[in-house]
Amino acid sequence: MNLKENIRVSIQSIKANKLRTVLTALIISIGIMALVGILTSIDGIKKSINENFASMGANSFSIRNREGSGIRIGGRGKRPKRYPVINMRQAAEFKSSFNFPATISISAVASFASTAKYGSKKTNPNLLVMGADEGYLLTSGYKLAQGRNFSESELEYGSNVVILGKEIVETLFKGSPALNQIITLSNQKYRVIGILAEKGASFSFGGDKICIIPLSKSRQLTDNNTSYTLSVIVDNIKFIDGAVGEATSTFRNIRRLNATEASNFEITQSDSLANELIGNLKYITIAATLIGIITLLGASIGLMNIMLVSVTERTREIGIRKAIGATPLVIRRQFLIEAVVICQIGGLGGIVLGILIGNVITGFVGGGFIIPWLWIFGGITLCMVVGLVSGIYPAIKASKLDPVEALRYE
Repeated sequence: MNLKENIRVSIQSIKANKLRTVLTALIISIGIMALVGILTSIDGIKKSINENFASMGANSFSIRNREGSGIRIGGRGKRPKRYPVINMRQAAEFKSSFNFPATISISAVASFASTAKYGSKKTNPNLLVMGADEGYLLTSGYKLAQGRNFSESELEYGSNVVILGKEIVETLFKGSPALNQIITLSNQKYRVIGILAEKGASFSFGGDKICIIPLSKSRQLTDNNTSYTLSVIVDNIKFIDGAVGEATSTFRNIRRLNATEASNFEITQSDSLANELIGNLKYITIAATLIGIITLLGASIGLMNIMLVSVTERTREIGIRKAIGATPLVIRRQFLIEAVVICQIGGLGGIVLGILIGNVITGFVGGGFIIPWLWIFGGITLCMVVGLVSGIYPAIKASKLDPVEALRYE
């Protein structure tokens, strides 16, 4: 009996035992779905992170009073080091003295949990309120969909004007015009002068739940311990390293550090923040892989058990095949092919469900639909391995049955 005939007989056997095949394939599907689904969602999150930080450009960097982004996944790990605050005098001095072709903005967080109100409508208390100057939209990757940026007089006098994120506008105005309307934010009245274009979920900024007010206005709402962030976009990406070097030297002079003292501030490039976040995801990837492998291990044990039951149920059939000339190799091959085919049926179902679930999770963080070709081919290969491992012992057992005893089996 050739390989083609083996496959035909195996498929006939699978069709004859549909319920058993469906239950076995379902076990495999769950394992593959868990593995592919979680890893697909992680790929989607990575893509979303890269897209968010790419909007800022690889030619940008920030000066902060803490190491890295301050974002950690999981309870363990080294906490970011905190340095003395960057006060407004230091930030303004840097902006005026940095002699490099670049756009510089100064910003500070006024509130992490504010509520905006308009008439009877209000948002959840989860809005980020940023105090910023005229360069913040460019350096943070935001674009205006409607309205305008802050004027010089609004920045100078701290006027009660605000630029709103798209999600806030949709919540408060429900499609009606928002420009020049008066909203209440942190118990103060503000006039809406701008609406930001949709940005989606974001990992280091406010996304579409952000309110931007003039920097001088935010200084009235915060205390003297507020630390300001300096964001810089270099005109030519080729000079980014030189810009970072000059920024370091300039800010060290502003901080009055001598040559032997370490810098008490951190300069972080945008792509470094993305890499830091993606690096944190490796722990989730490891955990997801372990969960998938454990699930597949249970599935392979279930498949092996069902194949052993199948050998027992088909003992007489095996005896007949051997009596008409089937060799042990043919019998082994038939049972191995059955196990592999069942695994592939379950695996394909698990891959489809895993991709759908993974992309649903990705959608919650603002990522687009992705097709994880690596995990698709990996899942198919894994199903092949599981089928071979699970089917080898039942196949050997079937091939070693004595044809005379098998024919007498009831």
